[in-house]
Amino acid sequence: MKNTTKVVLFLIIIISFSFVNPKPLEPKKINIVIDAGHGGNDFGVTSNSITEKQIVEQITNKIKSSNSNVVIHLTRYNDTFLSLEERTDFINTIKPDLVLSLHVNASLNNKTSGLEFYVAKETEFFKKSNEIAEKLNKKFSENTNLKMLGIKTGPFYILKKSDVPAVIIELGYLTNENDKKYLIDDNEQNKMAKSISEFISAME
Repeated sequence: MKNTTKVVLFLIIIISFSFVNPKPLEPKKINIVIDAGHGGNDFGVTSNSITEKQIVEQITNKIKSSNSNVVIHLTRYNDTFLSLEERTDFINTIKPDLVLSLHVNASLNNKTSGLEFYVAKETEFFKKSNEIAEKLNKKFSENTNLKMLGIKTGPFYILKKSDVPAVIIELGYLTNENDKKYLIDDNEQNKMAKSISEFISAME
């Protein structure tokens, strides 16, 4: 009789649990690292008093996400110097879903202009990085009037040493007067930041 009672109680417990609504799974957090190139005593490309480090920091600080599941991490929040090793150590500690490193270009030919993306072939994440670069290229072409120079490959340190998909975005040529106007204009910076913001907000 006692054994029968135990069995009945056991069945009641099992049945009662079957009617409990399971706790919904938390949405996956998507971690993005935005790397503002240069900083501190590393000015990057310069043109008179305009510096690459200032431009990329300004644009970086305008990047926001409308997706509450996207967490943005910055390698630098102000005008400080970080070595390439420090940047990649930071990235590989977080192990984000994506790294976007922002830069400004220069050329001896002042007619050279446009926005371009770099990915590294020397990494297992080349294919994924290239797919991301293509989508970013499309997004920027929708939001800005800058010439689009497409996706290129380069053995850059931050691309090769990041253990995740990574893309360098060269936002324009500071040595080109037309590009320079875009790069220092607040409204055009907002458009560039918007392209990145919209892209990362749509990530799943």
